[in-house]
Amino acid sequence: MTGGRVLDGIGTLARLGLAAVWLVSGLLKAMDPAQTYVAVRAYDVLSRPLVSVVAGILPWFELALGLLLLVGIGTRAVAVLSAGVLLVFIAGVTQAWVRGLSIDCGCFGGGGAVAPGQTQYVQEILRDVGFLALAIWLIVRPQTLFAAERRLVTSGSGIEGN
Repeated sequence: MTGGRVLDGIGTLARLGLAAVWLVSGLLKAMDPAQTYVAVRAYDVLSRPLVSVVAGILPWFELALGLLLLVGIGTRAVAVLSAGVLLVFIAGVTQAWVRGLSIDCGCFGGGGAVAPGQTQYVQEILRDVGFLALAIWLIVRPQTLFAAERRLVTSGSGIEGN
Protein backbone atom coordinates (compact mmCIF):
# COMPACT_ATOMS: atom_id res chain seq x y z
CA MET A 1 0.00 0.00 0.00
CA THR A 2 1.45 3.33 -1.04
CA GLY A 3 1.66 6.44 1.14
CA GLY A 4 -0.76 8.21 -1.18
CA ARG A 5 -3.31 5.45 -0.79
CA VAL A 6 -3.02 5.65 3.01
CA LEU A 7 -3.59 9.40 2.85
CA ASP A 8 -6.57 8.80 0.56
CA GLY A 9 -7.94 6.43 3.21
CA ILE A 10 -7.49 9.03 5.94
CA GLY A 11 -9.21 11.57 3.71
CA THR A 12 -12.06 9.15 3.13
CA LEU A 13 -12.57 8.79 6.87
CA ALA A 14 -12.48 12.58 7.25
CA ARG A 15 -14.98 13.04 4.40
CA LEU A 16 -17.39 10.39 5.70
CA GLY A 17 -17.02 11.58 9.30
CA LEU A 18 -17.79 15.18 8.39
CA ALA A 19 -20.66 13.98 6.19
CA ALA A 20 -22.13 12.13 9.17
CA VAL A 21 -21.84 15.24 11.34
CA TRP A 22 -23.75 17.38 8.82
CA LEU A 23 -26.35 14.71 8.08
CA VAL A 24 -27.16 14.02 11.73
CA SER A 25 -27.10 17.70 12.69
CA GLY A 26 -29.22 18.77 9.73
CA LEU A 27 -31.73 15.95 10.14
CA LEU A 28 -32.26 16.65 13.85
CA LYS A 29 -32.79 20.35 13.12
CA ALA A 30 -35.10 19.68 10.16
CA MET A 31 -37.25 17.35 12.26
CA ASP A 32 -37.94 20.11 14.81
CA PRO A 33 -37.99 23.52 13.11
CA ALA A 34 -39.58 25.24 16.11
CA GLN A 35 -36.75 24.10 18.38
CA THR A 36 -34.20 25.10 15.75
CA TYR A 37 -35.70 28.61 15.84
CA VAL A 38 -35.40 28.62 19.67
CA ALA A 39 -31.75 27.51 19.44
CA VAL A 40 -30.79 30.17 16.88
CA ARG A 41 -32.70 32.85 18.82
CA ALA A 42 -30.91 31.95 22.07
CA TYR A 43 -27.59 33.30 20.72
CA ASP A 44 -29.18 36.76 20.80
CA VAL A 45 -27.21 38.14 17.83
CA LEU A 46 -29.80 38.24 15.02
CA SER A 47 -33.06 40.12 14.59
CA ARG A 48 -36.20 37.98 14.71
CA PRO A 49 -36.64 38.01 10.90
CA LEU A 50 -33.02 36.88 10.43
CA VAL A 51 -33.44 34.19 13.09
CA SER A 52 -36.35 32.83 11.04
CA VAL A 53 -34.26 32.83 7.85
CA VAL A 54 -31.24 31.17 9.48
CA ALA A 55 -33.36 28.60 11.34
CA GLY A 56 -35.22 27.81 8.13
CA ILE A 57 -32.17 27.43 5.91
CA LEU A 58 -29.57 25.94 8.26
CA PRO A 59 -30.92 22.35 8.49
CA TRP A 60 -31.20 22.04 4.71
CA PHE A 61 -27.79 23.60 4.15
CA GLU A 62 -26.24 21.12 6.60
CA LEU A 63 -28.03 18.23 4.88
CA ALA A 64 -26.76 19.42 1.49
CA LEU A 65 -23.17 19.60 2.81
CA GLY A 66 -23.54 16.12 4.26
CA LEU A 67 -24.95 14.59 1.09
CA LEU A 68 -22.26 16.17 -1.11
CA LEU A 69 -19.54 14.86 1.20
CA LEU A 70 -21.14 11.43 1.46
CA VAL A 71 -21.21 11.06 -2.31
CA GLY A 72 -17.87 12.83 -2.74
CA ILE A 73 -18.79 15.69 -5.05
CA GLY A 74 -16.95 19.00 -4.74
CA THR A 75 -15.07 17.79 -1.70
CA ARG A 76 -12.66 20.73 -1.42
CA ALA A 77 -15.40 23.33 -2.00
CA VAL A 78 -17.73 21.64 0.48
CA ALA A 79 -14.87 21.43 2.99
CA VAL A 80 -14.28 25.19 2.58
CA LEU A 81 -17.99 25.87 3.19
CA SER A 82 -17.91 23.47 6.15
CA ALA A 83 -14.91 25.23 7.66
CA GLY A 84 -16.67 28.58 7.29
CA VAL A 85 -19.83 27.31 8.96
CA LEU A 86 -17.84 25.70 11.76
CA LEU A 87 -15.93 28.94 12.37
CA VAL A 88 -19.25 30.77 12.63
CA PHE A 89 -20.49 28.12 15.08
CA ILE A 90 -17.32 28.40 17.17
CA ALA A 91 -17.63 32.21 17.19
CA GLY A 92 -21.30 31.93 18.17
CA VAL A 93 -20.64 29.64 21.10
CA THR A 94 -17.65 31.73 22.17
CA GLN A 95 -19.62 34.99 22.12
CA ALA A 96 -22.45 33.37 24.11
CA TRP A 97 -19.91 32.20 26.69
CA VAL A 98 -18.14 35.57 26.90
CA ARG A 99 -21.46 37.42 27.22
CA GLY A 100 -22.54 35.14 30.06
CA LEU A 101 -25.49 33.59 28.23
CA SER A 102 -26.61 30.21 29.54
CA ILE A 103 -27.55 28.27 26.41
CA ASP A 104 -27.15 24.89 24.83
CA CYS A 105 -25.68 25.31 21.34
CA GLY A 106 -28.43 23.37 19.57
CA CYS A 107 -25.78 21.89 17.31
CA PHE A 108 -27.43 18.48 17.25
CA GLY A 109 -31.02 19.46 17.87
CA GLY A 110 -32.46 20.97 20.99
CA GLY A 111 -30.79 24.17 22.07
CA GLY A 112 -31.92 27.29 23.83
CA ALA A 113 -31.69 28.53 27.38
CA VAL A 114 -30.35 26.21 30.08
CA ALA A 115 -29.55 26.65 33.77
CA PRO A 116 -26.23 28.47 34.35
CA GLY A 117 -24.49 25.28 35.50
CA GLN A 118 -25.70 23.31 32.48
CA THR A 119 -23.61 25.02 29.79
CA GLN A 120 -20.93 22.99 28.01
CA TYR A 121 -19.11 25.67 26.07
CA VAL A 122 -15.63 24.14 26.30
CA GLN A 123 -16.84 20.74 25.07
CA GLU A 124 -18.88 22.33 22.26
CA ILE A 125 -15.94 24.45 21.08
CA LEU A 126 -13.47 21.55 21.24
CA ARG A 127 -15.88 19.29 19.36
CA ASP A 128 -16.30 21.90 16.63
CA VAL A 129 -12.53 22.41 16.45
CA GLY A 130 -12.24 18.66 15.85
CA PHE A 131 -14.80 18.89 13.04
CA LEU A 132 -12.90 21.90 11.70
CA ALA A 133 -9.73 19.76 11.60
CA LEU A 134 -11.58 17.27 9.35
CA ALA A 135 -12.62 20.10 7.04
CA ILE A 136 -9.07 21.49 6.93
CA TRP A 137 -7.71 18.05 6.03
CA LEU A 138 -10.14 17.92 3.11
CA ILE A 139 -9.25 21.45 2.00
CA VAL A 140 -5.55 20.60 1.95
CA ARG A 141 -5.98 17.10 0.53
CA PRO A 142 -9.42 16.46 -0.97
CA GLN A 143 -8.43 13.17 -2.65
CA THR A 144 -10.49 10.37 -1.12
CA LEU A 145 -11.53 6.85 -2.00
CA PHE A 146 -14.97 6.03 -3.37
CA ALA A 147 -15.71 9.67 -4.25
CA ALA A 148 -18.02 10.32 -7.20
CA GLU A 149 -15.87 13.23 -8.35
CA ARG A 150 -12.85 10.94 -8.50
CA ARG A 151 -14.73 8.49 -10.69
CA LEU A 152 -15.99 11.28 -12.95
CA VAL A 153 -12.53 12.78 -13.39
CA THR A 154 -10.79 9.45 -13.97
CA SER A 155 -13.46 8.09 -16.33
CA GLY A 156 -13.31 11.28 -18.41
CA SER A 157 -9.55 11.09 -18.74
CA GLY A 158 -9.29 7.41 -19.57
CA ILE A 159 -7.48 6.65 -16.28
CA GLU A 160 -8.74 3.75 -14.20
CA GLY A 161 -10.81 4.75 -11.14
CA ASN A 162 -10.61 3.23 -7.65
